[in-house]
Amino acid sequence: MKTGKIGWFIFFWLLGVNTAFAQQLDYAKKVVETLASPAFKGRGYVAKGDQLAAAFIAKEFKTAGLLPINKGSYYQDFSLPVNTFPGKVEVKLNGQLLQTAVDYLVDASSPAVKGDFKVIPVMRSDINSLEKLKSLAQLARDSFILLDNRPAENEGKAEKEIIAEHIAALRNSVELEFKGLLLFSEDKLTWTSLPFQNIRPVIIINKKGLDPATIKSVSLDIEVKFDPAYHTRNVAAMVKGKSLSDSTLVLTAHYDHLGMLGSKVYFPGANDNASGVAMLLSLAKYYAKHPPKYNMVFLAFSGEEIGLLGSKAFIQQPLIDLSKIRFLVNFDLAGTGDEGIKVVNGTVFKRQFDLLQQLNQEYQLLPKVDIRGEACNSDHCLFYAKGVPSFFIYTQGGIQAYHDIYDKAETLPFTKFEPYFRLMVKFFDSGRL
Repeated sequence: MKTGKIGWFIFFWLLGVNTAFAQQLDYAKKVVETLASPAFKGRGYVAKGDQLAAAFIAKEFKTAGLLPINKGSYYQDFSLPVNTFPGKVEVKLNGQLLQTAVDYLVDASSPAVKGDFKVIPVMRSDINSLEKLKSLAQLARDSFILLDNRPAENEGKAEKEIIAEHIAALRNSVELEFKGLLLFSEDKLTWTSLPFQNIRPVIIINKKGLDPATIKSVSLDIEVKFDPAYHTRNVAAMVKGKSLSDSTLVLTAHYDHLGMLGSKVYFPGANDNASGVAMLLSLAKYYAKHPPKYNMVFLAFSGEEIGLLGSKAFIQQPLIDLSKIRFLVNFDLAGTGDEGIKVVNGTVFKRQFDLLQQLNQEYQLLPKVDIRGEACNSDHCLFYAKGVPSFFIYTQGGIQAYHDIYDKAETLPFTKFEPYFRLMVKFFDSGRL
């Protein structure tokens, strides 16, 4: 009878644990659906999409019972420069209207432009020498150059390097005076966000069936606003540890994305990085109910996509003592996991990486835990530069949507989100960090 009671206790305890983890997955999906919805405008710097996202995260922290760490506020305000496209964005080739973010992208550094322009189509071989480049710019003084940027089979390494330099000059050089550049490519259209405005408009085109040699005219109506000091904010909160020690574990994720290209097209950013925020908030909720040994600080950064500017603002005016951080984990691209996870700085902090891999093998959670060396490719970087032990972890496999309009909540698989969440709980609770 006694053994039976213990067995039933274990059964119901395990059932409760599994139910709790399943609830975390439901919660994570709702977070991603919210942050990647049209209402949040791509979480960029048009229509205050970033501020809507920050307010949502702060509300979730407060609802979960986390404490603000900035003098009673969940926010840390700062400013950044940004080039934005808040109004009309329209491109026509030979009078035919192109579909924004499907057929073309406006380079994120482009200035405003409006008008009808003659187009001069050229091949890469037409800019493989300085003389040809200068002659082309002179010919196109009042026109747009349309470069068919598909490499020829006979291009050698040296020629490729020269052409790359000359494309950069066509984009940026003040010495070349012409109206603008159209770049035709068959590469995937991938956008970004930039903190500066360039001297001439650049349009990247990838329209199926288009023959760039047939293009004679371009009509453009692109509204642009450059803001040298856009007001944005990080969101920060904490759970106090049971040990009453001042040692701290820090969990981070950036919430910003690319915003909008015009008033109608937005970039949802479901995997990048609503999914990382979902992991952050899921762990915040969990530890609010299961207080950890050490203090845990949760940081949601703005400005990552535009140059790690949110984490830079935090490092410049830290809300916690950086020397007290035992370990930091930065989450990004957390929505797949078909091929496991990859751990940046794994080769640097090998003991912690071995612990993570050991826990994964022991509990058979993810397909694999891959190791990677240093890479300054997300918000962990500036902490690491200050001597803070840190990982940057992202999932692998699954969908290929990235920095495009197809990174949507409805197509994000969450393949291994639940076991990934479990692995991180075991990692933070190990007492070995």
